[in-house]
Amino acid sequence: MSDQPKFTRIPALKTVVDFRAYAASLGLDLPCDDSILTGDASPLAQPVEGVTINGKRLANRWAIQPMEGWDGTTTGGATEEVRRRWRRFGESGAKLICGGEAMAVRMDGRANPNQLVLIDQNKRDLAGLRDTLLAAHRERFGAADDVVIGFQLTHSGRFCKPNDKVRLEPRVAYRHPILDRRFGVTSDAQVFRDDEIERLIEDYVAAAHVARDVGADFVDLKHCHGYLLHEFLSAHTRPGKFGGSFENRTRILREIVAGIRGSGNPIEIGVRLSAFDFVPFRPDPERSLPGKPGPGIPEDFSRCLPYRFGFGVNAENPVEPDLAEAFRFAELCVELGIKILNLTAGSPYYNPHIQRPAMYPPSDGYQPPEDPLVGVARQIQATRRVKEHLAKTRNPKSETRTPTLVGSAYSYLQEYLPHVAQAVLRAGWVDVVGVGRAVLSYPAMLADAVSRGALQARSICRTFSDCTSAPRNGLISGCYPLDEFYANRREAADLKQIKRAARS
Repeated sequence: MSDQPKFTRIPALKTVVDFRAYAASLGLDLPCDDSILTGDASPLAQPVEGVTINGKRLANRWAIQPMEGWDGTTTGGATEEVRRRWRRFGESGAKLICGGEAMAVRMDGRANPNQLVLIDQNKRDLAGLRDTLLAAHRERFGAADDVVIGFQLTHSGRFCKPNDKVRLEPRVAYRHPILDRRFGVTSDAQVFRDDEIERLIEDYVAAAHVARDVGADFVDLKHCHGYLLHEFLSAHTRPGKFGGSFENRTRILREIVAGIRGSGNPIEIGVRLSAFDFVPFRPDPERSLPGKPGPGIPEDFSRCLPYRFGFGVNAENPVEPDLAEAFRFAELCVELGIKILNLTAGSPYYNPHIQRPAMYPPSDGYQPPEDPLVGVARQIQATRRVKEHLAKTRNPKSETRTPTLVGSAYSYLQEYLPHVAQAVLRAGWVDVVGVGRAVLSYPAMLADAVSRGALQARSICRTFSDCTSAPRNGLISGCYPLDEFYANRREAADLKQIKRAARS
């Protein structure tokens, strides 16, 4: 077996000068401020001018990203673990809760049997999550009238596990030559028919009503990470009105939006989009050992060219982004009056190094095939390009504003997250910086940055990926290495045993 690639870990970069030099050695355009700015001097503390969501302006520039929980009730309601997570979201100081966490629009669309479900019977629990978040924010920061809370609406499609933590029950937009064999798609009967899609659109509309009833300021339509709505964006080979042309592949979005508005629901609408994708990756067998997967390599796609099974990907070389359709999608969001466009990339299920760069892979993953900083910069630059494209194409006479752009992939920056976030905000590359898994261990990370100009190093997420490995092995989600609430639970010992067995 060849040696694994060796990359410099972020904690080994002791100063901003070191960080900049290392990024430059990788050929990355990744701006980084000299120091963490505080108070009104911080770009993170500035409001987003001219933007209101449900009558509220966005009063600062960081957001909590939506994450999928594995710790609700089997009926899609909240547990104490879920309420604790939302309490910590409130303590984060973020004024934008960009989806809270992924909520299925119906029971059979869950990615796990303990995912939240946005249906009438769960209204009390969902309203309680909102109230818990606002109370925590109010207690720490004095007021919460300016906190904007979204609920993310999803159907898990290819990754559905609604009844069992192990057994897949996939429903898909089309047959995929690589992913089908990975995720148990063996029959055309698992492909959604057009009439089934029409009923699913009604479920999205109904879920948006529930969100409005329990006090959400907006709903986020999940078009990312390989879940169903994202998969429709790559349905080039699907016949009929939901596949083929760009117009058809975006029809489901347009009909959901029209359905929500046509029902008289005034709730605001956002979208989280994987702006680009790559082919699925797998561990390199030539560089793998028992219990230690090798670096990721792309699956053999030579028989799939031109590659018609992805969105935002170069059809002739599907390990390169092509943002042409992401630009078109962003323009469509302007036309539809989408208020928030939250950009991400790839999928945690089949190319996690693209989606959430990390030094340490989840238990079912592979070693990073590139320095994770490369993945961070790739997403930051993609968001920059989408923002620049919207600025160039905006009609100055139009009263329709471009969506507020939220960026992703910042957690791997660790100590230097505030330095880079400040710099990209000041440069105008993004409107709001989104943070996901890093808030599981350190919810107040950016609040501390803005108020104190320093971070608690012991609380910073080091991308150990236990928050992914645990649910992939049927355990509840959480930060086991750094959050004592999870470190002291029985599941922490179970996770250690699972990882130990995998290495043997």
